[in-house]
Amino acid sequence: MPKRKGRPLLHAATVIALLAGSAYLTFELRKDEEAKVPAVQAVTDRPDLENSGKATGKHTWERLNNPTRSVLRGENGDILATFTDGARTATLRGPSRTFSEPANTKTRVMTQDWVRLMPEPWRKGAEKETWFKDWFKEYYGSQADDVFAIAFQYVDGAPVKKDDEGVPYAGDAVFGPFKENGVDRLEQNDFYDYLGINYTFRDGTTMVARKERYRALDCSGFMRMVWGYRTRYPLMVTNTSGDGLPRSADGMARSKVGVDILKLSGPAPWYTRPQNIDVVQPGDLLFFKMDHRTGNHLDHVALYLGVDTEGHRVFISSRKEVNGPTMGDKGGASRIDGNGFYAGLLRSAKRL
Repeated sequence: MPKRKGRPLLHAATVIALLAGSAYLTFELRKDEEAKVPAVQAVTDRPDLENSGKATGKHTWERLNNPTRSVLRGENGDILATFTDGARTATLRGPSRTFSEPANTKTRVMTQDWVRLMPEPWRKGAEKETWFKDWFKEYYGSQADDVFAIAFQYVDGAPVKKDDEGVPYAGDAVFGPFKENGVDRLEQNDFYDYLGINYTFRDGTTMVARKERYRALDCSGFMRMVWGYRTRYPLMVTNTSGDGLPRSADGMARSKVGVDILKLSGPAPWYTRPQNIDVVQPGDLLFFKMDHRTGNHLDHVALYLGVDTEGHRVFISSRKEVNGPTMGDKGGASRIDGNGFYAGLLRSAKRL
């Protein structure tokens, strides 16, 4: 089983210490923190649109553009939920939470955004349909694990969680084992490698887990674990076989699933950074072009978390430098604003 160099074995005392010391994930529901939480990261057509709702004393629905979507406003006009046409991802306002990863960064995300997957893609008028009413009644205000909570169950120090059959479905993941040169790490580590079980996809294809890649998730494997195996978004076997979320970052970016929020533009192979990234919202997939060896392919994917306590737009992804999922700074701060490494290499974004 591959491990990060120098990492101690997890045991009960370590877990208790981690939790007591504000370890890999702090889950707080405190009124004093809610006052510090950045505004809900709803998609906006212009900066002042989110707070343009009028106090009506009741919940109201509103249609907005860029992208085409429906928002639910509360009694005071504030946005409670955002639903994008063609996407199954919903962003719901809920109790404040703080996500942190002290082992690799000082960054903290304090957010009221809860990102969940609906059973069907959103469409105009869906708020009147039975499937949505039933789903919304169950999940609005729910504190059951959402996409963010699930993602942080794989960072450095995350405790192992097993299902009823003893399969460890969560816990500290690595990026992958070292190559023979002892410098770079093997890629193409999918969710079934992490699980250590053979997996049969919806089209009947069975993929065999590789023992040397046990507990390993590369960047796209991490997203497939979070969105697919855990949240139940359909998964393709590869980039060309099956239907659903493709295997690689490039396959995901270019696929027809979901909604393109920031479209890929500019000349290949490096393309160009989007000029305006204001339309991204928590839960979006971010795609980067980082390596000249990958030709025209986009070669990294991340999950956008929102604005951190320092006002930066940050993400979580699985990376070689940290050897696993992280929102950390090693190899470049996990930011898409400013002039940092990842900010300069952002190329597109998608909402599943």
